[in-house]
Amino acid sequence: MPKNHVTILEIDANALAFNLQFFKSKLKPSTKVMVVVKAFGYGSDAVKIASFLSDKVDYYAVAYTDEGIKLRKAGIKTPILVFHPQIQNFELLIQYNLEPNLYSFNTLNAFNCLLEKLGKPKYPIHIKINSGLNRLGFKAPHIPTLIGELKKHDRFYIKSLFSHIAASEDLNERAFTLDQIAVFNSLSTQLMSELNIFPDKHILNTSGIINYASEAQFDMVRFGIGLFGFGNEKRVTAQLQNTLILRSIISQIQIIEEGESIGYNRGLITDKTMRTATIPIGYADGIGRTLGNGGTYVTINDQKAPIVGNVSMDMIMVDVTDIHCNEGDSVIIFDNQEKVEQMAKTSLTISYEMLTAISQRIKRVLTF
Repeated sequence: MPKNHVTILEIDANALAFNLQFFKSKLKPSTKVMVVVKAFGYGSDAVKIASFLSDKVDYYAVAYTDEGIKLRKAGIKTPILVFHPQIQNFELLIQYNLEPNLYSFNTLNAFNCLLEKLGKPKYPIHIKINSGLNRLGFKAPHIPTLIGELKKHDRFYIKSLFSHIAASEDLNERAFTLDQIAVFNSLSTQLMSELNIFPDKHILNTSGIINYASEAQFDMVRFGIGLFGFGNEKRVTAQLQNTLILRSIISQIQIIEEGESIGYNRGLITDKTMRTATIPIGYADGIGRTLGNGGTYVTINDQKAPIVGNVSMDMIMVDVTDIHCNEGDSVIIFDNQEKVEQMAKTSLTISYEMLTAISQRIKRVLTF
């Protein structure tokens, strides 16, 4: 069903290409690139992103099987790793030629049994090593048993061994990160030697590429948030291009007299006559209630208009007393990384959450 919401998220394809090349420039020419497009492409549009980059990257990664199926139905042929597949979805995963991360003995044995049942030989899989994030994966004590299980299972084609760094952006945790890298390298080397296999190895994410490319580039790297212009630190973000613009329009302009209130719970009682503009975007669209009452602003005709009153589910009101504007005029919610970071800080969260919270009822448009 087409989306007709007047609030639109614009995705700059040229900025995507620039940011992709920025990270590639940090890598050896032989290093493969996996782009993570989980959570609707970090709140943008996974299908549009994957379609645009299909001839520029080696792999895609998603969190869940349904996300991978959506890409396949859109015609994406690039290999897709599913980070957190569920046993209940394994048949669908195989049907759509997705590649599972097998992170436990439970998933490993269940997937092997299904392959035997279906008569599938040498199906591509990925093995997750838990090097210290302690979320998913096999830890060091599990490796001998894992080797034994993998020797018994002849229906797997192990495409990669990988892990996740817990604090790649925090150089105060450099010793911990280097230890994670060493653990991953040791355990993956042990698996490769015992099983006589030569899969790709990867551990670096966006911040990892910036801070640890010389120590842990291995065969492939992954990045998601970096593609959208966020480097997890100011000096890196400043070198990246903004990819996303969230824009809307003015639905109505109101004159609020002194002593009147604005919005639910009378969030603001005016101490002077005020002119407000109502914008069709609210907390159901990702503009959290913490951003109300001056928590952030929108830009109208190049001027800042702070939110006044509480954020509603579908609307915000902003102060345009000193701004020349009319109903129907364009409104910019954000058009740069700094604004997203400001909104995130006010909301006591991170840019990842601000982006992924953008409602799917908002239309996405890829621009060039």
